[in-house]
Amino acid sequence: MSVQSFYPLKFRPILKEKIWGGTKLKSVLNKPSVSENTGESWEISDVEGDTSIIDNGEFSGKSLSWLLNNFSHEILGEKNAVIFGTKFPLLIKFIDAKEDLSIQLHPNDELAAKRHNSFGKTEMWYVMQADENANLIVGFNQNMTPETYLRHLQSKTLTKILNFELVKTGDTFFIEVGRVHAIGAGVMLAEIQQTSDITYRVYDWDRVDDQGNERELHNDLAIDAINFKMENNYKVSYSKQLNTSNEMVTCPYFTTNYIDLAGEIEKHNNLDSFIIYLCVEGVFTIKVGSNMTRVKQGETILLPAAIKTYQLSSSEAKLLEVYV
Repeated sequence: MSVQSFYPLKFRPILKEKIWGGTKLKSVLNKPSVSENTGESWEISDVEGDTSIIDNGEFSGKSLSWLLNNFSHEILGEKNAVIFGTKFPLLIKFIDAKEDLSIQLHPNDELAAKRHNSFGKTEMWYVMQADENANLIVGFNQNMTPETYLRHLQSKTLTKILNFELVKTGDTFFIEVGRVHAIGAGVMLAEIQQTSDITYRVYDWDRVDDQGNERELHNDLAIDAINFKMENNYKVSYSKQLNTSNEMVTCPYFTTNYIDLAGEIEKHNNLDSFIIYLCVEGVFTIKVGSNMTRVKQGETILLPAAIKTYQLSSSEAKLLEVYV
């Protein structure tokens, strides 16, 4: 297949029902949900058992895993194809929390490989909408020891030592492995993470499901995976210069930039990587040769690494730009 044949790829959302989920993914982002408790829309996924299906163009109906088995270098880029083979390294989600999520953390690559034959789970959040007084938990509000942490965990006073952040649209947080965190009720956000579904849940607010069962906790696994150090500022600062890629997060697993788009910009991919665009506000068009693809709020698009030149245009849109 020639390089000229590759085009921006859309995928069918994979919707996940959650005890804490709500209706914003349908009402705000227009996801095809028929439930009152849709918590997550997996936009691009290569997690085993949850592989995304292409929803546009020549490859429509084919899976992401099929695409990578046939065109890994063209999709991922040369360096990424060497590192990841035929696996896609990122998982992209939109999340709607009608209720508080559990307090949790994720293991690093070493622990995840040893225990679960998986990548670790470094991630970031971009708040797309937040109800009044909605908050997140990110990290500790004081330096912590395992002994003090366990004492609070056992006495159900964990929230006294956790850092709560009131949030609004545009707030961004980098969630390193080992960092305790929870999305609060009333928050809808975009999440960019390593391809992993490994979560250690440490407290779930004593919730029970409709059968009266509490969700499983993972405190034995979590204790040696937690980063007990307090940070001074958990929120990510970034500039919002118009029509340019403003760096938000750069880590070994991904880079995410913010683009406030108004007008048209010419882009050149010299990264040797795929590029993902999440439309977090408004509508924009991506033009590759004669191919024009319209992307609206709540949609995600994958630009294969083989595409080197393209244009982004909009009267007004806000995008997240992600690559490895």
